[in-house]
Amino acid sequence: MGRLSVDPRIAAVVEAAADDGIPFRAKPAHFHATWARTFSSLPELYIQPQSVEEVEKAVKLARRCRRRITTVGCGHSPSDLTCTSNWLINLDNFKSIISVDSVSGLVVMQAGIRLWQLTEELRRYGLSFPVLGSVNEQSIAGVISTGTRGSTLMHGLISEAIEAVKITLANGETVSCSADDKPDLFRGALLSLGALGIIVEVTFRAVPTFSLKWSQTIQSDATMMAAWKNNNQLWTQADFIRVWWLPYTRRAVVWTADVVTKKQLASGTEKNYEPPTGYYDGALGYHLYHNLLWLARYIPRITPWIEWFIFGMQYGFKNGVTTGACQPMDRALWMNCLYSQYVTEWAIPLHKGPEALARLGAWLNDLRPGDPCYVDHGIPFPVKGLYVHSPIEVRVCDSTIHTSAEKRNRPWLDSTIMDGPTLNLNATMYRPYDLDPPQLKRWFDAFEWLMRDLGGKPHWAKNFSAKSSELMEWYGDDLKAWQQVRDEVDPDGLFVGRWHREHVLDPALPSMEFEELEHERHETRRGTTTYGVRREVYEK
Repeated sequence: MGRLSVDPRIAAVVEAAADDGIPFRAKPAHFHATWARTFSSLPELYIQPQSVEEVEKAVKLARRCRRRITTVGCGHSPSDLTCTSNWLINLDNFKSIISVDSVSGLVVMQAGIRLWQLTEELRRYGLSFPVLGSVNEQSIAGVISTGTRGSTLMHGLISEAIEAVKITLANGETVSCSADDKPDLFRGALLSLGALGIIVEVTFRAVPTFSLKWSQTIQSDATMMAAWKNNNQLWTQADFIRVWWLPYTRRAVVWTADVVTKKQLASGTEKNYEPPTGYYDGALGYHLYHNLLWLARYIPRITPWIEWFIFGMQYGFKNGVTTGACQPMDRALWMNCLYSQYVTEWAIPLHKGPEALARLGAWLNDLRPGDPCYVDHGIPFPVKGLYVHSPIEVRVCDSTIHTSAEKRNRPWLDSTIMDGPTLNLNATMYRPYDLDPPQLKRWFDAFEWLMRDLGGKPHWAKNFSAKSSELMEWYGDDLKAWQQVRDEVDPDGLFVGRWHREHVLDPALPSMEFEELEHERHETRRGTTTYGVRREVYEK
């Protein structure tokens, strides 16, 4: 590393440590932004280690320089969780597969590997994730740290397949943990929010590779709801199910998929094939939708028409249109996130789903008594002049199948329902050309109010307003247990920033020595830039 153009006292500390032969791959003047460009920051140093020893050195140097450390992967979370004005560590160059046991399925990997890279490597050994979400850009460490989940009643969080992790703690030492070894730390690290240390190695149990034979049908939401209310048939008809709900046209796209095994593919009884595509599925559809969203910022009342037109073009204007394919699991589940966006997602009990959609539909469409589909929504926010983007994503999972407190593998901060299946409701508001949509706050406030009313908890990686006092009430002893683990492994707050203080720390906990406090933030139509405090460096 060349001479750093930073505070001379920082440069002196770094240069004095160069004799150990361990590289410190850092650079100043890095601009960090989330994938959605919703938040940004200007870290003092951007560090990309390539070994555990380099990670440990970075942590020790940060302590000596009194700098908080934040870890980031692809920055896919639309929140400011990864923003810092101190030191930002990225593990993109720490992405090797360490070992693979094709018989047991145990795979050991460096924690910076991205999901798309990992799936490609696993495929070479005839292995696969048991479940994935809709995005494959995250690192394995990021998936673990934020509670990513898929959409199937056969699985809960993706982290349920993790057997062990190695994590570099605030003292610069790397320790291993699992359900049998340091189980409290393991349950904390399985959803750490970056506040316990830096995950450097993951041991994961893969399954034999498989494909998904899927079909998707656009139908009235009444048809979708009828299947739901019929003993949960909507969610039990296939191995994987996703629903995209269109509230203004009162329609839904129901996506169902069943597992096709490697044996079925090898025997020829099933084969992979791609879905049909048309002229609208490429650049034309992408740019048309983007520009219509931009136009709706100035003429909001056209938003329901945009829903009818765009999703009619994509899925069909008549109910009952069906398409399908058979693809490797990761390709079948992948979804194009399209444009910059804010996202709020909450987990509620599955049985409360029909009530949630009925109340949202009545409120968004301003239904009155006597109108078809009217229910008393109870949402205490005016809807006049408010138009929201479609679709609302509806997914399911069940963390009770493979994880529990008794097995010591359920994360302390798992937001899914502890004693039954979970419904995950996701509301997205796009930012066409990085411009914030009008009435964003009112929509998310109303959505969150309803989710709270239904006993929900927010997805940690998304945008939400719940503060630590509420979250402590909702999580109870589990959040206290996570806080205790955090206090033990990082008592000085080397990995703690404003986001943690606002959402997961006990309000009574005093400010810590290395905790990064926020100095100010600049909010514009094109996102928010945060500025944190850099602690004074002590002269030696």
